Amino acid sequence: MGALFHTIRQLVESERYVVGLHASERLEERGIVEWQAVAGLEDGRLIVERPDARPNPVVEVHEWLPDGTKFKAIWSLLPRNNAAKLVTVHFFDQV
Repeated sequence: MGALFHTIRQLVESERYVVGLHASERLEERGIVEWQAVAGLEDGRLIVERPDARPNPVVEVHEWLPDGTKFKAIWSLLPRNNAAKLVTVHFFDQV
């Protein structure tokens, strides 16, 4: 497991996270409830870490809904706030 992924998971587990406006809109559009993206991170599988991403480091995580549907969640680290941010979600069969 990557260090950035581990940090973001710990922050979310400690409830130190925010959901961005874009993510909130995509969650609603795709019928995913916020708690599902948050809970899915615990058992999620790291796809890629991008520690040099701007404006903040990000991880892409393969997550699952309770019915088994797969989706990708993009989480970022907000170093100034020592918090994680859900940036967006999407289904793998959609771009």
